Amino acid sequence: MTPPLTFLGIESSCDDSAAAIVRSGDRAEILSSIVEGQAALHRDFGGVVPEIAARAHAERLDGCVERALADAGIGLGQLDGIAVTAGPGLIGGVLSGVMLARGLAAATGLPLVGVNHLAGHALTPRLTDMQPFPYLMLLVSGGHCQFLIAHGPTRFERLGGTIDDAPGEAFDKTAKILGLSQPGGPAVEAAARDGDARRFAFPRPLLDREGCDLSFSGLKTAVLRARDALVATKGGITTQDRADICAGFQAAVVDVLVEKSRRAVLRYLELGPAVPALAVAGGVAANGPVRTGLEMLCADVGIRLVAPPMALCTDNAAMIAWAGIELVQAGAARDEDLVARPRWPLDPTAPGMLGFGKKGAKA
Repeated sequence: MTPPLTFLGIESSCDDSAAAIVRSGDRAEILSSIVEGQAALHRDFGGVVPEIAARAHAERLDGCVERALADAGIGLGQLDGIAVTAGPGLIGGVLSGVMLARGLAAATGLPLVGVNHLAGHALTPRLTDMQPFPYLMLLVSGGHCQFLIAHGPTRFERLGGTIDDAPGEAFDKTAKILGLSQPGGPAVEAAARDGDARRFAFPRPLLDREGCDLSFSGLKTAVLRARDALVATKGGITTQDRADICAGFQAAVVDVLVEKSRRAVLRYLELGPAVPALAVAGGVAANGPVRTGLEMLCADVGIRLVAPPMALCTDNAAMIAWAGIELVQAGAARDEDLVARPRWPLDPTAPGMLGFGKKGAKA
């Protein structure tokens, strides 16, 4: 039996400064999890400003670590290792976390493990549900959108992903186009509840193309054109116009994600997994219609949907600590010379994805 490990996790890949303590065992235990968001710092700019994010990480991360240790009721000497996001992400933020982790490792002699941020998300079903490998992972957020088969803690097979905007980015840009608040996902979903999704004939990009790749840039452009057409003919848009656009946009996103997920699931099931599951993580996983669509898909094909609680779907350090534990248990060596990486594909054998998202380069 593998002895329990207690790890400190540090996450700073975008605009959340986070630290957590996680312990392995028969089931994983999150002893503490601290996340400090930066929404107020970036609100006036319509998106994340890398320089502001990096400065905030440098100011906040050490305090997050102190609070995580205090909440867990342990000291540095009781840890078995430190895991830190080493990429991909905004390089200034990633560097802030890496340098703090390197300093702590040097001072304590604890093993240091660099974690791919996407692997943290992809291994979250193991943290929350002890989901056996292999399982299918849909990572759907503001910076990334990929279908991954998780074969093990160090082996991920990408079936497809976005070639331009991530869906969360499209939600944020739609909100900005329509004058809604940020973050855009909750604002668009709220407005869509009073809207008519049939009023605007928005496109379903790439549904006529085989495979699991996605595209959301054209959908965002269609929203802009719909708004501009209303302004040109009416001199502005009403609350109902805004609601109808949001409803139509959201319905298009759901249709694309569900159909592409169906294709990915069918490819995944060819492996004959013993405990088949589709797992989902990322901020867009909180969207009610998206989650409902995925639940219906899984019921239709007879597999389990693993949807971790929202606090573990969005960026957090508990997933990084857990990924570090899994990597060590899989034989990963300590990495005192760890460097920050702006790009870091989970599947190095797959072709690179095109485009850049507002939260960094596509991996």
